[in-house]
Amino acid sequence: MTPQAFTVADVMTKKVVAVQPGAEFKEIVAAMERWKVTAVPVVEGEGRVVGVVSEADLLLKEELHDHRLGLVEQMRRLDATAKAGSHRAEDLMTSPAVSVALGASLPQAARLMAAHRVKRLPVVSGEVRDSALIPLAARLARAVEGVVDVRCELTAKGDGR
Repeated sequence: MTPQAFTVADVMTKKVVAVQPGAEFKEIVAAMERWKVTAVPVVEGEGRVVGVVSEADLLLKEELHDHRLGLVEQMRRLDATAKAGSHRAEDLMTSPAVSVALGASLPQAARLMAAHRVKRLPVVSGEVRDSALIPLAARLARAVEGVVDVRCELTAKGDGR
């Protein structure tokens, strides 16, 4: 008998706190503190994950708050310098967000995290609101240069598929 492989769904955090792109620094810190998490996904619209704000992103702001960097150091740390002057999630977040599907295996998720050098992986499902968009999404994925094959497993809400 072959042991059952664990999936992301088996180990993921079920209750998730997220912030909008316009969330202010203090609001993000308060959410992290209240929910005792070290990062929050940044979502827009109907829940599309556009980035992640982690404690590391927030620490950059605090680290460089009163510290004046020389021109050479500013050039070397452009991302950090930009984040240090930011107050909103859309400017503080790391993007694009690297995400994983609910049914991905744990080794797949680990490889994805290692390849992108991330510590957090928002979990997204393959469900869309409008079933008419499914063929379009598949066509767009196939049109990406270098893509050899696409296996579309998207379903629409209430579709029953």
